[in-house]
Amino acid sequence: MITRKRLAAGVCALVAALTAGVALPAGAAAGEPTGEDAPKVDLVLDVSGSMRTRDIDGGTRMAAAKQAFNEVLDATPEEVQLGIRTLGADYPGDDRKTGCKDTAQLYPVGPLDRTEAKTAVATLSPTGWTPIGPALLKAADDLDGGNGSKRIVLISDGEDTCAPLDPCEVAREIAAKGIGLTIDTLGLVPNAKMRQQLSCIAEATGGTYTSVEHTDELTDKVNQLVDRAADPVVTPVAVNGADACAKAPELKSGLYTDREEFGKQRWYRVDVLPGEELRASVSVSADRAVNPSYGVLLRAVTVHGREIVRGEAADNGRTDVISTGLRYPKPEIDDADGDKPAAETVCLQVTNSFSVAPGVKTTPGLPLELTVDVVDGPSQADDVAAFGLGRGWWLLGVLVLVGFLAGLLWGWLSRWRFAVWRTH
Repeated sequence: MITRKRLAAGVCALVAALTAGVALPAGAAAGEPTGEDAPKVDLVLDVSGSMRTRDIDGGTRMAAAKQAFNEVLDATPEEVQLGIRTLGADYPGDDRKTGCKDTAQLYPVGPLDRTEAKTAVATLSPTGWTPIGPALLKAADDLDGGNGSKRIVLISDGEDTCAPLDPCEVAREIAAKGIGLTIDTLGLVPNAKMRQQLSCIAEATGGTYTSVEHTDELTDKVNQLVDRAADPVVTPVAVNGADACAKAPELKSGLYTDREEFGKQRWYRVDVLPGEELRASVSVSADRAVNPSYGVLLRAVTVHGREIVRGEAADNGRTDVISTGLRYPKPEIDDADGDKPAAETVCLQVTNSFSVAPGVKTTPGLPLELTVDVVDGPSQADDVAAFGLGRGWWLLGVLVLVGFLAGLLWGWLSRWRFAVWRTH
């Protein structure tokens, strides 16, 4: 549905497995891979003037990129639809406005003709500006449509030269659309500023950043990312939570993605029948610089506002993803008339306590991934609901009773020893 240290869909799925103890049910539940559409990859290559620099294995950065692309094109899996987009490849002038529009689709995203794609790559020559932000927006359009995995692989040797269109903000806007698109970035011989910008772009969409200084490293990493696009993935379904339960969207079992403003709350609704158990987990990730000490709260509440159960977690800046989960088993109801029992509407509330320093943008909100699973409930569900320990709750009672009796015995022995001491 969160690296990248942040693994938006990966972390949420892991937390769901730990807190819920079960995988998503079989069938076409929300967020499950359907395999209907081929995976798509758009390779976005920086062809700005700085790519003439000769500092990669004795050759230019452009030569290293071309060699890597030729090898990647040979190794691309048949099922992957691949395209190539350039930035800074056509305009050599000094007009900034024109230079910041210099991005073009060199090879369209679709079934790969390796010879045609290699011929197109061979024509490239380092030319102009570095409009990373505009190129990412166009690349997202290149991958529009379909429900298969979508991945942008950006290779650049410098930071964006087209401010104030911040490419990191562009990446956040792409992530906020909920189209399941991941941006991976590779920095050629990076400096600190470029590394920071490319890392921010990747983290905003759950992608990875890699520093590259050799041709074989570039080839291996791009190959790895293209191959990864062919792996089955769970794409979260975009949903818009409400500011109150009464207006909240109704969710079924599945994986969902949303955006939540700083310090705000989002509401969702889930129907639970008697004999079923609701298992939910949420991950909220910091895709920008945040203040230390933050938390997330997930509550299950009745439509009348009574809290049923909650899960919460807090951190002090050690990780950029924070997750929690909860379980709510609804006991069976004996119905003498044989009528089908009515479902209970459970309201799920997600609240975060993230905050940012002045000057850091607060929109769009923080990425949020929510896993919902409604399954057959355990036996003696009332014990689980009351104590949160399943059938092992009696052990707690025994320990309490033993401790109480031991305390009474110790007190009686102490008084007896004191009485004997006074007598003698």
